[in-house]
Amino acid sequence: MEKHIQLVGILNIVYRGVLIVAAFLLLILGAWFGHFFETLLHWGSLDPYDVPPQVVLDIIPIVVFAIAVIMFIVSVVGIVAAMGVLKRKEWGRIIMLVVSFVNLLHIPIGTALGAYSIWVLMKDETIRVFNPTPRSQVTSPTV
Repeated sequence: MEKHIQLVGILNIVYRGVLIVAAFLLLILGAWFGHFFETLLHWGSLDPYDVPPQVVLDIIPIVVFAIAVIMFIVSVVGIVAAMGVLKRKEWGRIIMLVVSFVNLLHIPIGTALGAYSIWVLMKDETIRVFNPTPRSQVTSPTV
């Protein structure tokens, strides 16, 4: 099970790192969204009647920005949790379980990674790795 735990930590760090890059790309896309339609209108590639209303063009960058910020925050939390999992910390396992449930919504890669992470982190053997029994609680046979 040790190799599965290690793999969960590493795969989540890599996946969340890719999502951080995607969040920054979304920020750039959101910033340039209005200029994109203006450029298409200027070049004549777009009929003025095909352009969405200005209200929609004003709201879309805000929505894209909000999605990018949420992606960034969840990704940073996921990386911190993965580092906790790699160090065999119980708080890392709990946070990684929460992040893994969020991953289930990211079809197809996030779903596969989330399901695998949940499977590994919920096994009894894994729980024992993260919560070792202290020596004072180990019962010794009475003589």
